[in-house]
Amino acid sequence: MLAESANPTAIDETANQYLTFLLNGEEYGIEILKVQEIKSWGPYTPLPRSPDFVLGVINLRGAIVPILDLRARLGLPSTEVSSTTAIIIISAEYEQQVRTMGLVVDSVSEVNQLLPQDIQQASEVNSNVDPDGYISAFGRVDEKLIILLNLDPIIVSTLEPTPETDV
Repeated sequence: MLAESANPTAIDETANQYLTFLLNGEEYGIEILKVQEIKSWGPYTPLPRSPDFVLGVINLRGAIVPILDLRARLGLPSTEVSSTTAIIIISAEYEQQVRTMGLVVDSVSEVNQLLPQDIQQASEVNSNVDPDGYISAFGRVDEKLIILLNLDPIIVSTLEPTPETDV
């Protein structure tokens, strides 16, 4: 819930901002500081022998950026691309290098401010809730629940070679 303020657009210094998006009808969030930009769905170049969740790459102003199907990465059922399908371009650090990749989502919702008291760590809910560590916490905005993702293990598991893709 946003902090009460005389100025409704004021940002609470203790709040963290999350970009929220939909996957399979559920609302997810990622830290806004990791978001570089949001792109509408467009063509990509498929990569041979890549895992099923790696759709391919796009050329983003001269940079080759891998595109991940976040539904597939999280083990959710696939769906058809629609007019609301979007690619969230994120930047994160991996092995002392900044990596950029795109996450395909059903639709982008909004930016939410979450105060510390509105966030409950996933480990506090159930230690078996997410064995891969992709879910960091759950956020509450009014009556809405937002699943907050931890991008680090998603990125690491995507960039590290697996026996099937290692040649």
